[in-house]
Amino acid sequence: MKITWLGHASFRIEIEGAVLLIDPWLDGNPSFPNESRAAALTGATYILLTHGHFDHTSEVDAIAKETGAPVVGIPELCAIFDAHETIEFNKGGTVDLGGAMVSMVQATHSSSVGSAYAGTESGYMIKGEGHTIYVSGDTDIMADMDWMGDFYNPDIGILCCGGHYTMGIEGAAYAAKRYFNFKTVIPCHYGTFPLLAQTAQPLADALPDVDVRMPAVMEPIEL
Repeated sequence: MKITWLGHASFRIEIEGAVLLIDPWLDGNPSFPNESRAAALTGATYILLTHGHFDHTSEVDAIAKETGAPVVGIPELCAIFDAHETIEFNKGGTVDLGGAMVSMVQATHSSSVGSAYAGTESGYMIKGEGHTIYVSGDTDIMADMDWMGDFYNPDIGILCCGGHYTMGIEGAAYAAKRYFNFKTVIPCHYGTFPLLAQTAQPLADALPDVDVRMPAVMEPIEL
């Protein structure tokens, strides 16, 4: 399995027979090097969306057209991109994406594409190759993390931690310790804008018993 941070909250996850693009935002993403676009998109099989905000969906049309990958997510959000192939499901549901079993779970945030209602925000549990990855999406700490951690028992957490728009460093550390038993944590949604935390090092410092990875953009993590 290979997880590659594309900057901000965007990821490329190669797992089982799937290449998942999570909230891919490349053009206009201050963290993403434009010369790496082809490498980021090559072989993509699905585009998985957590919610509708511009820093998660503004490139969906272009990337879906470029790759031919279906757009996957909550029905109201998929409906906005129905010019492309879509796979709609909802919280509590699980879909098989190339052998990776992807379950939609709760998040607490907001969701719109411009002024259009885009369903409710979500996170994902992605199971494959002996691992379960929790993709938090944009969220604050929430009590639902209690049962989610117990029921899915993810060993890898991709956690937002930049603050202002999502939980910050202290919140992400608290959630990781209180609700989960992660072996590996990959922070995201930081460093992109001045309002956000500029480094995730304090998260690593707060989780000394967890392997907190802070790769450079386009530097793959193999697990």
